[in-house]
Amino acid sequence: MEQSSAYINLLKKMLTDYHRVGTKEYIPVRLTHGVVSRKLRWLDRLLRPMNYTISQVNKSSEEERLNGKDRPMYADTMVGMKRLDNIEFCVRDVIENNVEGDLIELGVWRGGSTILMRAILKEINITNRFVWVADSFEGLPTPDPNKYPADRGDKHFQFEELKVSLDEVKHNFEKYGLLDEQVKFLKGWFKDTLPKAPINKLAILRLDGDMYESTMDGLTNLYPKLSKGGYIIIDDWGAVPACMKAVEDYRKHHGITEEIKTIDWTGVYWKKENA
Repeated sequence: MEQSSAYINLLKKMLTDYHRVGTKEYIPVRLTHGVVSRKLRWLDRLLRPMNYTISQVNKSSEEERLNGKDRPMYADTMVGMKRLDNIEFCVRDVIENNVEGDLIELGVWRGGSTILMRAILKEINITNRFVWVADSFEGLPTPDPNKYPADRGDKHFQFEELKVSLDEVKHNFEKYGLLDEQVKFLKGWFKDTLPKAPINKLAILRLDGDMYESTMDGLTNLYPKLSKGGYIIIDDWGAVPACMKAVEDYRKHHGITEEIKTIDWTGVYWKKENA
């Protein structure tokens, strides 16, 4: 398999903002519930009209950035270097072995993982595959505990930092010189966009939807389109129990037995061995 080039290695470091490791970053405070948060929300309402925000000092370690365990303020991805290395491995493998299909990520945040996918295709001069960038571009949905009990109490929909607009993601592709006709965007909730998505075959299916519902929507609608020899990557396996449960439920229901391999503390993947 072709080794990573200096360009791709540098791009991965840029996407993770690796050069800031060990320096101070000022991360906006997540205003949720509790006595302290009530006081902070009151202060936040006073400061926002003056374009100020409440932040806390953060200093990431190299290990945290490698494993994607921090909250980088300026990076275009939060998955860390190990999960980017995994994306590169999977993309190069399907190309080398002529596995048919496009590449997709569900839940893209600022677009970093899909930017890397497009960069690899461009470097190798692959012109017959698309990179699909699927997201609501409005954050995560409000949980539906009656239909998906595993999502009961999920708070992801409250996290403002996860709401990255389509225009911002397009801009991020542009600043790396990678926004072109081979990049396709699917805007909306997965339950609405995936059933009618004009995708015939996939070689890479990367799921980063956090919730049971989002993960199951991706599996139900897209795993049947994943070619034999293609890869499915689960970003939230170790971080969100509901995501793990969705994957386990789907695999059990469909008799999927391929070995699940570990990437880092939360990411896993497997190769589809059966058509």
